[in-house]
Amino acid sequence: MDKVMASAAEAVADIASGSTVAVGGFGLCGIPSVLIEALLEAGVDELEAVSNNAGVDDWGLGRLLAAGRLRRMVASYVGENREFARQYLAGELEVELTPQGTLAERMRAGGSGIPAFFTATGVGTQVADGGLPWRYDAEGNVVKASPPKQTQVFETAEGSKEFVLEHAIVADFGLVRAWKGDRHGNLVYKDAARNFNPLAAMCGRTTIAEVEELVEPGEIDPNHVHTPGVFVQRVVALTPEQAADKRIEKRTVRARQEAQA
Repeated sequence: MDKVMASAAEAVADIASGSTVAVGGFGLCGIPSVLIEALLEAGVDELEAVSNNAGVDDWGLGRLLAAGRLRRMVASYVGENREFARQYLAGELEVELTPQGTLAERMRAGGSGIPAFFTATGVGTQVADGGLPWRYDAEGNVVKASPPKQTQVFETAEGSKEFVLEHAIVADFGLVRAWKGDRHGNLVYKDAARNFNPLAAMCGRTTIAEVEELVEPGEIDPNHVHTPGVFVQRVVALTPEQAADKRIEKRTVRARQEAQA
């Protein structure tokens, strides 16, 4: 089945206001920036985004934030995004901060048909006990906090140990970016850009992949496929210019040796 769409705009056309969208990437590495821009241009709002973070102020999910399109974020950290922090503290955005490994496993579980799982991460903290601020009001008061979670003691190799129950995440849509993909939706990610992309692809009921290089079925060695086409419903081939537009979240340089001398 040929899953290639004519444009990013066509690929996101049925993402409605109020949808939950899982987005791949880590910082600005491997983010589906073209699909995010298409979603911005589509004008939908009240979105719930599930992603490691929310990009930066002027790129990635930060573009949707700045336009007031996000109602809720499920993320691991605020990162370098000042607008993300401002909206959260001003009571304009609901934020469920989740330990990074737990977030990854919640997404993987959603794509694997596992409704919930137990983990040791967060036991003895507000992650398990509840009370993490999810939403503030304009005066800085907590108006919505995380609920307490079920815990259970299991016997392990180290003895009795307490674990907390975490629920899987299944999103309406998954947006990912791949280095290479074929017309059947088989995807390959490159280096660190792999990050949360396979997980976002798995947990989306409808997954849309933007690919830097589109190849024909059979050109990708099956042993090299990171996301099988069964998880992907739509493919958008990027132009060379779009594929090359990869921004750096935080650039750090050191003085030249001759300048130091």
